[in-house]
Amino acid sequence: MLPRDYWVTDAKATYAAEDADKILGTYYITTNQPGGGAHICNCGYVAAPQARGQGLAAQICEHSQTEASALGYKAMQFNFVLASNTGAVKLWHRLGFETIGTIPDAFVHPQQGMVDAHVMYKRLNWTQRNAKRSCLLPVPCRLARPIRTVSPQ
Repeated sequence: MLPRDYWVTDAKATYAAEDADKILGTYYITTNQPGGGAHICNCGYVAAPQARGQGLAAQICEHSQTEASALGYKAMQFNFVLASNTGAVKLWHRLGFETIGTIPDAFVHPQQGMVDAHVMYKRLNWTQRNAKRSCLLPVPCRLARPIRTVSPQ
């Protein structure tokens, strides 16, 4: 599977955070498991190096929760959050995700060796369906960036 297939083609939706003509970050929403588990989504996020440390990850995660709720998902699950990525773990906890399990020695990190991975979960607030979906950030914001859908029709 090519990265584009995973990120865009196989995703339910893919979004990009833009600033002028630059993509600063992106995320996808996909169904975590088919069938009886299809009410739970999974998301993946990437931020450009120049956008890190400016709150982009929190902004696109919050946006993804609103969008996932609008798509009909009842919960969001992250299947593989590296324990060594302490910034992400702290952020996901701050945004209401719980660590519901840990996979020991799940990843061979090039510098740190064997690293655990967390499974993180959050029920989505159904009132988010009525949120203003066209706005990436609540006002005021440091970096106002529109989101556009880049997934195929």
